[in-house]
Amino acid sequence: MRSRRRRLVIRILAGLLTVVLVALVGGYLYAKPLLLTGTGYAAHNACAVTKLAGRAEPSQDLPPNPLVPYLRGGVDASGGTADSTVLGVLAGQRAWYVPGYGCVLAAERPRFAEPAAVSATGNPLAAAAPPSPSSAVTAALARAFGDDLPAAEQAALGTRAVVVLRDGQLVAERYAPGFTPTTRQLGWSMAKSVTNLMLGRLVAQGRVSITDDHLRPEWTDERAKITVEQLQRMTSGLRWNEDYDLGTPITEMLYLQPDMAGYVAGLPLAHPPGSYQQYSSGSTNLLCAVLRARAGAGPELPRAQLFEPLGLASAVWEPDAAGTPVCSSYLWATPRDWASIGQFALQGGQWGGQQLLPGDWMQRSTTVLPGAGEETGYAAGWWANRLPDGTLARPALPADAYWAQGHDGQRVYVVPSARLVVVRLGFSPKVDDERLRAGALVRDLIALGG
Repeated sequence: MRSRRRRLVIRILAGLLTVVLVALVGGYLYAKPLLLTGTGYAAHNACAVTKLAGRAEPSQDLPPNPLVPYLRGGVDASGGTADSTVLGVLAGQRAWYVPGYGCVLAAERPRFAEPAAVSATGNPLAAAAPPSPSSAVTAALARAFGDDLPAAEQAALGTRAVVVLRDGQLVAERYAPGFTPTTRQLGWSMAKSVTNLMLGRLVAQGRVSITDDHLRPEWTDERAKITVEQLQRMTSGLRWNEDYDLGTPITEMLYLQPDMAGYVAGLPLAHPPGSYQQYSSGSTNLLCAVLRARAGAGPELPRAQLFEPLGLASAVWEPDAAGTPVCSSYLWATPRDWASIGQFALQGGQWGGQQLLPGDWMQRSTTVLPGAGEETGYAAGWWANRLPDGTLARPALPADAYWAQGHDGQRVYVVPSARLVVVRLGFSPKVDDERLRAGALVRDLIALGG
């Protein structure tokens, strides 16, 4: 009797253990994609901050996230890898450093063609002497860095670099402790504006037209009507969610998909092409895959089309594991090189005595078209101040102002009427647009004239 009861207890305990194990395994499998986005972000961030920016504390660039206390990993400097897991065992991701191309999330080390060296000789800003700004300009930069704020608020503001050009000349720059003129910084979605310039280069060469459609061979349905223009204006109609939450399409694309453009191309339509504007990093990455195919290039495409002609020797545009530049998000450059990009736009695509973009490219690219959508002021890769009804998105700035804008507070402002380019870089995940002070800095500098 006693042994029979013991066997029954053992069977019950075994059954309970099985149920618990099944629940744990099932729970992990359900949560795994969410966990992988967190470890993917951490691994890529650790690799890029260390190898591209030359900084020792990648955790300073991790935004608030409930997973952060449970993340484990590090950078193997000799092997050129960075790993991240949850509690050291779950949802592991690895980023590989590839010289010339930056860091790539992949199951194994990517094999890309040897990158060509880029010379800075074509960029007059690269070797420009440190500027001697007026006291009024110095005070304007001080406000942009939050010198007037309590220490905690200044730290939250997170300004890391400001560079000011007027008439193409370097008139002011300032850097936070730990950052210098040679520290690469990530532009996040400012890369979308640079993608517009790369598209313009290929249009000028006759390799691409903005009216091209039938962009993917697998699109045999309504998606075949999507054009290059619609991808860059984000009116493709492809279903998307840009919220940076665990498990959304943007985080799935960046941290789970080896072929980001292929993932986006597989999404269904939510709207007829051209009928509705919805901000989508996926559209920009899909556009870059189209440009890569039309140019017959690999991850070196930005190097050939922009970095070398403009002398952007610091610039690194990281690709995905398929070798397509992540044109939505992963362009690193020094603040001066970001300013050079703004100056190139201000000059309408003229650089070094050559017209590298179609003559009307910047006017067209900074014109907001009327229509239904979720964004105010998004044109073709650039944000523009003048809206279709003639009102201004930012009344304090001139009507002709436009800008590149990226996650965590990255900005490149271009104001043709003031002959002004202003770069603001930083880490500001908890600071809203008004408190970034970047727009206020531009307004102050315009008022100072010069």
